[in-house]
Amino acid sequence: MTREDFMNFFRDEEKLSTLLADDRIEIFLQILPGGSDITEDLLNELISDYQVTNLEVSQVK
Repeated sequence: MTREDFMNFFRDEEKLSTLLADDRIEIFLQILPGGSDITEDLLNELISDYQVTNLEVSQVK
């Protein structure tokens, strides 16, 4: 599968609806290349996009 094929699939709601919740979780957990890609901003955006109200991200250094 080419990058273009993957992105076309990813952007097609009808095709995405064929994936099970477990499939989506597996993709989500594997898609980022490394830990440095997981940032406070990314997590806050994710929480906001999914309207999760019972979680808060705090950065510890």
